[in-house]
Amino acid sequence: MRLTTKGRFAVTAMIDLALRHGNGPVTLSAISERQEISLSYLEQLFGKLRRHQIVESVRGPGGGYNLARKAGDVSVADIIIAVDEPLDATQCGGKENCHSVTHPGGTRCMTHDLWSTLNEKMVEYLDSVSLQDLVDQQHQKEQKQPEHRTLGTEQSVVVMHRPHAAV
Repeated sequence: MRLTTKGRFAVTAMIDLALRHGNGPVTLSAISERQEISLSYLEQLFGKLRRHQIVESVRGPGGGYNLARKAGDVSVADIIIAVDEPLDATQCGGKENCHSVTHPGGTRCMTHDLWSTLNEKMVEYLDSVSLQDLVDQQHQKEQKQPEHRTLGTEQSVVVMHRPHAAV
């Protein structure tokens, strides 16, 4: 299961916006250029974020977007849910008809509870990480590497392997 581009781009754009909070409205074209995200895609995402009162728009010359609430009061889960990103590892979408998605009377698969619990843990974790936490992480990265001022260029992937028991 992967988080789609929609969720990743929304979180990335929100970090960009939050890093510039207090300096006036931020234009989507500036975010688009810095983060290499399509302007039309950002417009769609920010429309949804605005409707969920996570950002507010400022019209006119010098307009753009500001945070609608403090970065510490916005969780990653808030952002992802606002842009309609599904956070569901179950095959059935939580309908408990895993064995027959096309028939309403289908039964649950044997691993339904496993994936359902994973859903709960994902939301719990993403809800525990605030936008301010992510901004603070970016500031720490900038302090460690002052010569690399471009945001979002680092990638880190955690790969976990569990040793298998000899058969």
